[in-house]
Amino acid sequence: MPSTVLEPTAIPIVDFACFGDGTSPEAIEIGRQLVKACREVGFAYFCNTGIPQAEVESMFEWSRALFSLPIETKLLAPHPKEGRNHRGYSGVGREQASQMVFDPAELAAIRKQTPDFKESFDVGRDDCPRISNMWLPEQVLPGFRDAASAFFNTCFRFEMEKLLPALSLGLELPGGGEFLGKYHQEADNQLRLLHYPAAPAEVFARGEKGRTGAHTDFALGTILFQDDVGGLEVESPRGSGNFVAALPMPGTVVFNIGDFLMRWSNDTLKSTLHRVRAPQNDGTGMVKERFSIPYFMSADRDILIDCLPGCWGEDRPKMYEPVTAGAYIDMRLDATY
Repeated sequence: MPSTVLEPTAIPIVDFACFGDGTSPEAIEIGRQLVKACREVGFAYFCNTGIPQAEVESMFEWSRALFSLPIETKLLAPHPKEGRNHRGYSGVGREQASQMVFDPAELAAIRKQTPDFKESFDVGRDDCPRISNMWLPEQVLPGFRDAASAFFNTCFRFEMEKLLPALSLGLELPGGGEFLGKYHQEADNQLRLLHYPAAPAEVFARGEKGRTGAHTDFALGTILFQDDVGGLEVESPRGSGNFVAALPMPGTVVFNIGDFLMRWSNDTLKSTLHRVRAPQNDGTGMVKERFSIPYFMSADRDILIDCLPGCWGEDRPKMYEPVTAGAYIDMRLDATY
């Protein structure tokens, strides 16, 4: 398949066309480019991933069908009260992004602010022994369960066959491209369908509604599929308070590292703030609805994670105590709901 030709952007582009089985000099160079992007920006566009575009487009169609259902129908698969049980449907205003805040009083104050104006549906691996998926009755949306599960598996294959090997190569971890994959055997990941409803532009201008405030992701990293509406913005350079648009680019996915990988790498790689803003008024007086599909990747929950080899030494002490991915992610999710 020919490589995708892309225009220059402030966010680096990593092309997986020549990655192959991850053992060639070309694969090593792709890994270096990926880690460079993670060090300098924390975000990258991926092209030629091998994820079929037809499957991506089909998943967006399923998402549109899902969110067009009546609210009482969507609530047949309700997200549990606990944030850590991240499955099923969450209605508009249920979730509020918070950035590294865990004090109950502070969280309560944050939730009194404008809630995130979005709705979501979360899916995990089908045979997870810890937490079950929350599915709508099959007759409500026939075929949705099979399609969502298949897309989850497609994303997991890309993670295991290309993304984790590339990161391992770029970080020069022991064992070549196999190191990180050993910590991600259980597919303890999350596929999220997101819908930002249309609304009058004036309510966004007055601050009555927001899409998603500035935040970092929790886990190893995220691959994100966008529609053509736009709205994703990334802090650049990191720490500046200035945000640049991560414009939709056909045939690509957006990747960003998460806080857990930052911790695991002893801040060698740093997660970057990003947000979703409502597009400017196009003259109609309405802000268009937006759909996106993030796939959040996590290390196996019960493995104790210490600092990655090569990311610490006598002149660079470890900054963080060992922690399991499960304990860390649950803490962050419970602060969100």
